[in-house]
Amino acid sequence: MPDYFAFYGLPESFRPDEAALKRLYYAKSRETHPDFHATSSPENQAEMLQQATLNTDAYRTLSDPDQRMAYLLRQHGLLEEGKQEQLPPDFLMDMMDLNEQLVDLQMEPDAEAQAKVAAEVTALADTLDAGIQPVLAGYEQLPADHRPAALQQIRTYYLKKRYLLRIQQQVATFAARS
Repeated sequence: MPDYFAFYGLPESFRPDEAALKRLYYAKSRETHPDFHATSSPENQAEMLQQATLNTDAYRTLSDPDQRMAYLLRQHGLLEEGKQEQLPPDFLMDMMDLNEQLVDLQMEPDAEAQAKVAAEVTALADTLDAGIQPVLAGYEQLPADHRPAALQQIRTYYLKKRYLLRIQQQVATFAARS
């Protein structure tokens, strides 16, 4: 997997300077634009097309907080597609509870109960987000030997967040039906 941060000459960060990222993206776009290489060799044109594609992929990934987080976790070997990821048992118990409430709502739709579940899920997501913000903000300043622990915290956050998003989607589906 290409190193998008190195591509832009930026430090690895969960909170990169977005204005600098955009400037670098546009500068690289101008550098690699096919119109500027129309008269160059086919090899150079192919190389510029490859660089332009890399630029687009890098910018799309790094400019989106969720994609950036997943990308960084993959870069550090902490997120493998298709692999069943382990979540903390206490979190899974809370999720089992929420899933049972969703099953009950499916059997007997109840707007008040649905609103209660939605509020509970939102509160959980907000608490998760608030808890991870200092870790994300401070990651860049951490000494190298402290980064693995931070990355594990971020990985757990990411997996919990994805789980909660699935539940939020189910709740939204119930709300749309009623």
